[in-house]
Amino acid sequence: MALQINGERLWASLMEMAKIGGTDKGGCNRQALTDKDKAGRELFISWCKDIGCTLRVDQMGNLFLRKAGTNNALPPVITGSHLDTQPTGGKFDGVYGVLAGLEVLRTLHENAVETLHPLEVVVWTNEEGARFSPAMIGSGVWCGEFSLDYGLSRTDKAGISIGDELARHGYLGDAPCAPFQIKAAIELHIEQGPILEAVEKPIGVVKGVQGMRWYDLVLTGQPVHAGPTPMDQRQDPMKAVSQIISALFALADDTGPLARATFGDINASPGSRNTVPETVTLTVDLRHPDQHTLDDMDAEFRRIASTISRACGVEHTIVDEWNSPAVAFDEHCINAVRASAQQAELDYEEMFSGAGHDSVYVSKVAPTSMIFIPCEKGISHNEAENATPEDITSGCQVLLGTMVKLANA
Repeated sequence: MALQINGERLWASLMEMAKIGGTDKGGCNRQALTDKDKAGRELFISWCKDIGCTLRVDQMGNLFLRKAGTNNALPPVITGSHLDTQPTGGKFDGVYGVLAGLEVLRTLHENAVETLHPLEVVVWTNEEGARFSPAMIGSGVWCGEFSLDYGLSRTDKAGISIGDELARHGYLGDAPCAPFQIKAAIELHIEQGPILEAVEKPIGVVKGVQGMRWYDLVLTGQPVHAGPTPMDQRQDPMKAVSQIISALFALADDTGPLARATFGDINASPGSRNTVPETVTLTVDLRHPDQHTLDDMDAEFRRIASTISRACGVEHTIVDEWNSPAVAFDEHCINAVRASAQQAELDYEEMFSGAGHDSVYVSKVAPTSMIFIPCEKGISHNEAENATPEDITSGCQVLLGTMVKLANA
């Protein structure tokens, strides 16, 4: 008989962890390296040690809990995610991937099953970026995207650094925060979007992560009185920005269903009701899972901004804020997830992640893939975030099958 994870135990563990930082509205506020995050880490570590796992803590406070294999000289198969939350976060974002990894190890332990390669569950520090910016800093330093000094020096609004808090909590580890040889890395996560719920499938086989480009578009015109100045004599940056937004929405529609264009913040200065603004600053977020298409969208955005600004008689500047290239996950890992879903007789959708995850950085140095399960109405980063016990169990069952396949190959 195939190994079966204990879904009731996994759900109970999730609910127990959710009490740490639990909010009145049923969510969680367990921000990175707060006392509550420390409590969550210590509970997780205690559960792992109960089944004989060993702990390794690196210089960024990333936790690695290991179940030995029959040949510990071989590289591990790793899984995991994060325990920190948004200020008004839910019970599942990140923590599900960590505790599902624990459930895999518990299932193997109680059935006295050993794998050829060792297995590790990882907790990455400050994935959310809610208290310390940027997001995914623990995995980012680990993979070499950021320096250790940069990571430890990041501060919150009170001026307290990550290094200060790691030292205060006893999680300033001595293991190098640097890549080591890994057989494969699999991250299990709620989708944080509506696709799986819409297609009524319990499993997402994640093939990669959308490329993301963030910009600040600054348009500069001439501030004049709203009443006396005729419309055809204005150098109005608001007119330009409205046309640019419309053109970029059209670009996203024309590029196909996988394209995204978002304008989350707009600011007009001097911000007077009866004055044409001198400057308008617009945030632009463009995304696509195909890097070539995203590059084309970038070029078209620049052409649109230039053409419309010139026609409206305003100056424009594009500030590149962030560029996260599209990620294609490892085919061998994707195939293992697909085969495990089939073995568990679970229907699945092949898809791309629309959000960033620690797996983006891990994939730079190790074969990686992800597994998604549905979340109610696609809601995440919200106290209303929800997933069903059945889907929680199904995702973990696929994770178990995937890890065992990869660890015994």
